[in-house]
Amino acid sequence: MSAASRVPLCTNSPRGHARSRRAALLTAVAAASALALTACTSGGTSGGSGDTNFVTGNGGIATVAQGKRVAAPDLSGATIDGKQLDVADYKGKIVVINIWGSWCGPCRLEAKNFVKVSADLKDKGVQFVGINTRDGEPRPAVAFEKQYGVTYPSLYDPTGKLMLRFKKGTLNPKSIPSTLVLDREGKIAARALVALSEDNLRKMIDPVLAEK
Repeated sequence: MSAASRVPLCTNSPRGHARSRRAALLTAVAAASALALTACTSGGTSGGSGDTNFVTGNGGIATVAQGKRVAAPDLSGATIDGKQLDVADYKGKIVVINIWGSWCGPCRLEAKNFVKVSADLKDKGVQFVGINTRDGEPRPAVAFEKQYGVTYPSLYDPTGKLMLRFKKGTLNPKSIPSTLVLDREGKIAARALVALSEDNLRKMIDPVLAEK
């Protein structure tokens, strides 16, 4: 064994401290990456114990009959561009709520579909609203909307507190992305826990839009 190999690593030395810091940093990055991968999912299952009042059809879209719907919770606060928004102000319109994050791959895949459908249905009484979550600051979210041409507003919900206001056993958002459709009375009519194609997004909205 050489003399060099017999020299112990001194954790009290500057080099030892640097190695320890690097190891801790790598561990933190790995943990954060795992959390992001867990949070950003392109799928999910509906459910809840007991009588949930909703059924899940083809494409993973869950719906509730008109007479059995529950009202959406309070969804209000600051938007990613610093304005104030209350979804209740859109009562009388169909409201499409998309929960997304700038870091979420499936959210990027579906963004162009939301932009197109929102533009097509704007004059038919359909309002789109985003809920941006788990972005540590608004700037990445603002850049995301600029990149994909999103013109409808998004509430800024970095800690997910708005998502937690939905009652369990109802059509609550369980993954990112999630999409909800509220009827003209502000009640939850449909939910998807997957990234949506343009076709499937329209399939969620059209039956609610046709209601009297």
